[in-house]
Amino acid sequence: MPGKTVRVLHAVKSLGLGGTEKVMQQFVTGLNIAQYEAAVFAFADGPRGPQIRNEHIPTFVGPDFLAILQRFSPHIVHIHRAGWPETDLLGPIKRARVPVIVETNVFGRHDPSPLGKLIDHHLFVSRFCLERFHQTNNIIPDPTRYSFLYNPVDTDFFAANTSSHDFRSPAAGRISRADPGKWSGLALEFLPHVIREIPDFHYHIIGGIPEAHAYVADNGLQDNVTFHEPVFTDSELAKFLQEVSMLAHANDTGESFGLVIAEAMACGLPVITHPCPGLSDNAQLELVDHGATGLVARNAEEYAAAVVWLIHHPEQAAAMGKAGQEKAARLYHKQTVTAKLQGIYRSLLERKGVKI
Repeated sequence: MPGKTVRVLHAVKSLGLGGTEKVMQQFVTGLNIAQYEAAVFAFADGPRGPQIRNEHIPTFVGPDFLAILQRFSPHIVHIHRAGWPETDLLGPIKRARVPVIVETNVFGRHDPSPLGKLIDHHLFVSRFCLERFHQTNNIIPDPTRYSFLYNPVDTDFFAANTSSHDFRSPAAGRISRADPGKWSGLALEFLPHVIREIPDFHYHIIGGIPEAHAYVADNGLQDNVTFHEPVFTDSELAKFLQEVSMLAHANDTGESFGLVIAEAMACGLPVITHPCPGLSDNAQLELVDHGATGLVARNAEEYAAAVVWLIHHPEQAAAMGKAGQEKAARLYHKQTVTAKLQGIYRSLLERKGVKI
């Protein structure tokens, strides 16, 4: 395979700002260009489109996926999806007779459809998602078909672009899409408890939803909360995270990975999060080690206590941030994760006897 050019087409629904699209972007820009010719397909363009094109990655946008497959003639198609049946992606891939099909299964769902059986390898974004997939679907583990691969994070960039944090600063940050499904009551209910103990505490929020704006207004918290516009680049994200001393994460649906958590860790910040009940996503607990890289709280009072404790113990907060940064560099480093993906590609091409 060394010295041979493998054509890989990464396919997503759109080129928006979500974590699914960002992970795809990290993969295509991280592939070894001496061995892989990468391109991207999406039905709709978005903010990530110009970023990918600026990296000289061909980007095909439009309704006719089959035409793009026939034009680019990939050896591998790598789709990024929730995991449930999606005929608009797999149907054209079948008709184009693509030799190797890989999916990043973002939410750990099972696709029992005939088209789903075309996929040669299913990648889950956390060990949690992989293990839950086998447990809930009674599918026998087979590492040659099912494995987990953590999402890639540009840990080198974040480490280089965030200087030493002031862990005495009473400031927490929160980042998500402005989507109620990405929120938890904890994300707001801890605030009054903290402010009673630390009146100058400040909460910086990206992705505020109407309910959050209303909660802040109804409780007279305007002096303690700032709502920020979305960020579009890692540079903007690093700048935002530089101004806070911790990441306050709370999402009642949980995380199948938790990209924002991993990025905050890469910036050297401790993270506060919470467990979700039952079979909800809980990979946030795979990233955040309680007492080591952050703190896990079960209710608003515990969450507030965690915030206050970190502010009152800056040396321990700094140690947690450092431990998180080291964990992120070890497990989520973009180049390392992409190299693992390339190994999976090579194994599949060899197993299926694809000649390059």
